[in-house]
Amino acid sequence: MELLEHVVSYILSFELIHIAAGSLVGFVIGLTGVGGGSLMTPILVLGFGIAPAIAVGTDLLYAALTKCSGVFFHHRNKTVDWRIVGLLAAGSVPSSIITVALLEQIKTAGFNSDRLMMLTLSVMLILTSFIILIKGRLVSYVSHHHSESKAVLLIKKYRPHITVLSGVALGILVTISSVGAGAIGSAILFLLYPRKKPISIVGTDIAHAVPLTAIAGMGHMHFGSVDYNLLFGLLAGGIPAIYLGSLIGQHIPDHWLRIAIAILLFAMGIKLAV
Repeated sequence: MELLEHVVSYILSFELIHIAAGSLVGFVIGLTGVGGGSLMTPILVLGFGIAPAIAVGTDLLYAALTKCSGVFFHHRNKTVDWRIVGLLAAGSVPSSIITVALLEQIKTAGFNSDRLMMLTLSVMLILTSFIILIKGRLVSYVSHHHSESKAVLLIKKYRPHITVLSGVALGILVTISSVGAGAIGSAILFLLYPRKKPISIVGTDIAHAVPLTAIAGMGHMHFGSVDYNLLFGLLAGGIPAIYLGSLIGQHIPDHWLRIAIAILLFAMGIKLAV
């Protein structure tokens, strides 16, 4: 009983607005399956006035912690291709570390790193909104029109190299904006590995997202751009809300939810750009 009181007291010490933000985003994640990075960072910046660097750094650690259970689930069900995870990480981990260091150098030199983050975030949100809308058609097209064309043969020949380069791009973009490890990462994998089952693509993408977001988040943490009270408040509100959203989401048409989220992401992307 005393332990429970300590837990309740600890949770109440968080800013209620942070718990509300975590609950809102967690609920939408559970409802739609859309990644938290696409929603959390712009909501923190636009809705709660959090500085872009703090929002990105905190959201990266939030993503790493909330995706861990997903990796365990997919690994247990053998829906993770660890070879692909290794190829992606071979590109994304070094590029993430280098990007964090460059961001700090930019900041030290007096340049506006927050503006760079805002512009990158804007582009990534707009790109993610389009991917959410066309992902189903893209997967269907690739699955039914996979042929031995010159382009396909070229991708097959250099697939490991392209996968590593894709990891490099994801490492840079996710570290700057915290967006892309989910929707964009899985879209790349669908294009590179069209014969893999969708569930395996999802599991592999999540398994890669955890080390990427963790390392990027720890890089931001090293330079002081993580708000721990905000992080724990988001986790306190987000984890239960993800479960609640997944329960309710079973009874709501997925198609219309995804359209609504895509429109929201597009609008936030435009707002951040102006």
